[in-house]
Amino acid sequence: MQARIYKRPKNAMQSGKALVDQWILEFVPAEAKKADPLMGWAGSGDTQQQVQLKFPTEEAAQAYADNYGISAKVHSVPPKRLKIQAYADNFR
Repeated sequence: MQARIYKRPKNAMQSGKALVDQWILEFVPAEAKKADPLMGWAGSGDTQQQVQLKFPTEEAAQAYADNYGISAKVHSVPPKRLKIQAYADNFR
């Protein structure tokens, strides 16, 4: 069983920082999704794609994965780069 651990990204429609301090453990899909011939919906028999575990820290998520024998890959968070500029810079 493989999984990935990452920090929840900020939503594009979100200006605040609610829920961005959570770490998520998601399982890697075991099989590809295929279209249902009757309805056209995409689906698969892999139910682990529906599981999403939330943890307060990266260490807690990694400890859970180690405890249950899940090989997890941690995706690090890129550093935030703020572009500091004044309103007057728009008129230069």
